[in-house]
Amino acid sequence: MSTHYTRGSFQLMKSMNRSIILNMIREHGPISRADIAKQSRLTPPTVSNIVKELIQTQFVIETTQGQSKGGRKPTLLEINADHFYIIGVDVGTFHMNFVVTNLYGELKDASKKEIPSYPSKEDILETMKSGIREFFTSGKCDPNKFLGIGIGMHGIVDPIEGVSRFAPSFQLYDIPIKAELENEFDMIVKVENDAKAMTLGEYWFGNGNDADNMVGVNVGNGIGAGMMIKGQLFHGENNIAGEIGHITIDLSGPKCTCGNYGCLQTLAAGPAIAERARKELKTGKPSMIRDLVDHDFEKVDGKLVYEAACEGDEFSIELLNQTGRFLGIGLTNLIHTLNPKRIIIGGGVSKAGDFLMDGIKETIHSRGLTSKAKETHIVLSKLEEHASAIGACVLILEEFFSR
Repeated sequence: MSTHYTRGSFQLMKSMNRSIILNMIREHGPISRADIAKQSRLTPPTVSNIVKELIQTQFVIETTQGQSKGGRKPTLLEINADHFYIIGVDVGTFHMNFVVTNLYGELKDASKKEIPSYPSKEDILETMKSGIREFFTSGKCDPNKFLGIGIGMHGIVDPIEGVSRFAPSFQLYDIPIKAELENEFDMIVKVENDAKAMTLGEYWFGNGNDADNMVGVNVGNGIGAGMMIKGQLFHGENNIAGEIGHITIDLSGPKCTCGNYGCLQTLAAGPAIAERARKELKTGKPSMIRDLVDHDFEKVDGKLVYEAACEGDEFSIELLNQTGRFLGIGLTNLIHTLNPKRIIIGGGVSKAGDFLMDGIKETIHSRGLTSKAKETHIVLSKLEEHASAIGACVLILEEFFSR
């Protein structure tokens, strides 16, 4: 074995040990050096040396002393959560959501920017840069404390190159997000699909933190999924794993933006809900929506349907329930393919809550292959509207912690 290889392996081991210790402090802190050594099976001197380095870099701080088990009281360690910040960006169809979190994923600042109509690549990059720049100049967070920038982008993303390969809402290809932002801000940038980012956010800080096999489904203007297998995001051969919005649900259904017919998102995404409402209202279906839009059905959108449902409008309640049933078919396909422990529903449409969930659960219960499949745990996102942006922050946290 060559010296170079040995040295490389030793460096790797040191860095792996550092991640193990850092992550243990994150998950179990405040914790003593002795308990870290015991639980990680690393030697006390190794733990001591790495902790010293972590304290010097200010990732870890010593905190109140723990209970003594005889002898001197141990000093406990915890993550110096507010000493560093991360920027997360969620790129939707019409808006970009920007957040700042600390090392525990806690929200410190947030803002929103409109995306120009029919944007060019330059428009997208400039909107990103401008939103990020505002965090540096707002005075709320010390600009020297930012560790990196994570981006959750709808469509097909190459996470290795940090490139948006295809953003269907903009009909744009090959946007060099990572290269542009690293060049502009001189810090680490990671890019991921928005549904995968949402799933990662829920896995670390939301409703998925006890499920190594889970699926996050982002239902907004489109529908995408992030699939977590054994605690790792699954990308597939060409990064299109999780494009469940394009599972065919109805062979003779409406035409999708992708060119196919009857895709799940033509029946259950936000625009599909509005479209179905307009169509049925034009046939004379009774609903309070008629008065809300003063009979101008072009004003109908998914949000309005939800608001009418909350007011007890039967037409709207049934429409959202039907949407849930369509989603339920897509999710049953997922359950039979992946058999996850849990499915987490996020995105704008998920705000419809129980109206949607009733239809989803009913369908899975009637279509699931086995009693266990029928009982698959389906929950709403805990991180709600910030799920993809906070998940984008986790892309950076993963660089510092291992899971």
